[in-house]
Amino acid sequence: MKIDSGLMGMADLSKVPEQARRLEAQGFDGIVTAETANDPFFPLMLAAEHTERIELMTSIAVAFSRNPMTLANIANDLQAFSKGRFILGLGSQIKPHITKRFSMEWSKPAARMREMVLAMRAIWDCWYEGEKLDFRGEFYKHTLMTPMFTPTNNPYGAPKVVVAAVGPLMTEVCGEVADGMLVHAFTTQKYLRETTLPAIEKGMAKSGRSREGFQISLPSFVVSGKDEQKWEEVRAATAKQIAFYGSTPAYKPVLDAHGWGDLQGELNRLSKRGEWDAMGEEITEEILETFAVVAEPAKVAGALKARWGGLVDRVLCTFDFATDEERAAYLEELRAG
Repeated sequence: MKIDSGLMGMADLSKVPEQARRLEAQGFDGIVTAETANDPFFPLMLAAEHTERIELMTSIAVAFSRNPMTLANIANDLQAFSKGRFILGLGSQIKPHITKRFSMEWSKPAARMREMVLAMRAIWDCWYEGEKLDFRGEFYKHTLMTPMFTPTNNPYGAPKVVVAAVGPLMTEVCGEVADGMLVHAFTTQKYLRETTLPAIEKGMAKSGRSREGFQISLPSFVVSGKDEQKWEEVRAATAKQIAFYGSTPAYKPVLDAHGWGDLQGELNRLSKRGEWDAMGEEITEEILETFAVVAEPAKVAGALKARWGGLVDRVLCTFDFATDEERAAYLEELRAG
């Protein structure tokens, strides 16, 4: 199992080099960025410059705010500059953000994501294999490429492409065309076993692929702390985050899997009134422990392994409650056995 850490404080790019070097020295396998208030690609360029072995992944970059050619270019440059360490992690976002925040088109998200990945692969085949660019799909069309616009700076070839998914349709797309899947943090062991993994296998069957080489990544909620005050702060923040995700209609099937589907409607109503604290209070201890690893600091690594070992290939956990030395020890414990 590989262990990744998020790159914090991306708004201040001047701090990225030091943080990236530190995460690599501690033994993390990957550095992850997310497209929230800041661009997800710029920090990884800096991280690539100041590290040597650690993998660099967007988790996620918003796919539908861009087009396949734009993403292919960005990914090519990061793959070249990092000497083959870049992983392009894409997510669809939801319709209001795509249409109202990015002013872009939204339709058939699973089908569009499938085509976007295939279009990028066609572009990369043109660049790296010399194949004629002739991609014609329902959503994207790429038929023009001249030597002036063909990158020649990348001896490492195409980066891996992983896709974020929650529902079965997008999960099938991951299995069919992607190199891996980014499991949403709002998931449970039960939902992963009973819904996610069968959907991945269904997608793989469509393209005749096997599980070998396919990476499943998961950011795990963790509730821990070295004193009672810190523990309660983390618990409250995690409960609010779970409640926020639970208020989204698209994530209701995860709650349904545990018989908690009615909670989604209540959380949604509270969110529309801006009652964020009240939303967190709806998350019971049973719900919290189902979605999050809840353990004392010294037991977190073992608890992560017990819950996700054998199910996923990468876990995102920052261990922000630990010292550098403790963090390195926890990473070794996770990898052992």
